[in-house]
Amino acid sequence: MHETTLLELFTDDIGSAEQLLALIDDEFQALGERDLARLQGILENKQPLLAQLDQHGQARSQLLLSLQLSADHSGLQALAERSSQGAELLERSDQLHRLLERCQTANLRNGRLIRSSQASTSNMLGILRGGETPSLYDSRGSTARIGQQRPLSQA
Repeated sequence: MHETTLLELFTDDIGSAEQLLALIDDEFQALGERDLARLQGILENKQPLLAQLDQHGQARSQLLLSLQLSADHSGLQALAERSSQGAELLERSDQLHRLLERCQTANLRNGRLIRSSQASTSNMLGILRGGETPSLYDSRGSTARIGQQRPLSQA
């Protein structure tokens, strides 16, 4: 009975993780296009999936703990050793783990894109406000100092 519940949780979470990965890939495109409305929709779709994955992860942990097993992969292996559905449990667990790793990798990629975009925007705002001097080069190839900088709004 516990094995069936675990299998159902894994199956549900595999579907959720696949949806999440697709959303993270869509998010990457929307970030590149700077489509804020689309990003908002993606975020609204991601949140329930993340909540469900978290809830099911806690349920799996509680189920293993209720069987006097550790709430990690070694506990799942111990259950699999004494279950007729053990091989399927381990296979689904590994499948979910691989999908979640792909989600994490894609999410880190999106984070790098966001940080790069923030830095670029910050630099542009600094130039527009006149607080930052853009790096220019003189005839010798070294950085030139510009005497007085004014914001573009006052130029």
